[in-house]
Amino acid sequence: MCDEKNTKTPECESSVNLKAEDYRDPWLAAGVNKAIGFFPREFYCLDNYSAFKIEYKGWVYATVEEAYQASAFLEVADDVAEQIRHAGSPYEAKQISVANKDRKRPDWETEKLEVMEALLREKIKQHPYVREMLIKTQQNRIVEDSPKDTFWGWGPNRDGENHMGRLWMKLREQVLNGEL
Repeated sequence: MCDEKNTKTPECESSVNLKAEDYRDPWLAAGVNKAIGFFPREFYCLDNYSAFKIEYKGWVYATVEEAYQASAFLEVADDVAEQIRHAGSPYEAKQISVANKDRKRPDWETEKLEVMEALLREKIKQHPYVREMLIKTQQNRIVEDSPKDTFWGWGPNRDGENHMGRLWMKLREQVLNGEL
């Protein structure tokens, strides 16, 4: 059995060599290869991978991530959009998107923020819990604390663009002002 006392047995040794920088949580980083954290944080519902179905443009998606990835291919590569709709997870949806990046809508780079905002707006409208949790953020800064993504999140140096956090804060204002 693998526990705090038993970490050196063959069944407890990981074939993947984790490093401290692989962890967001400093406590877990200090105990690399002793504990793996997996419990979602309080505001997990703001994550695109969170399991809140969304109806968008006549289709139902398991997550915002899947809807977002499929949107990059609508009307130009419907076969890829269909593959994404049938993906087994948001991770798989993103992998399908990456594998077909040359088939994305030609305007995708200029439209992706608008699409994401529309998807997040729908998530708020369709899920009272998401709306409630967004309100609970009060006037605090919302950050997608991705340790890698400097466009949607704040990245490894915490100086990224944080577009996801910005969109959530924009939509929070609209909720609080009764516009959404």
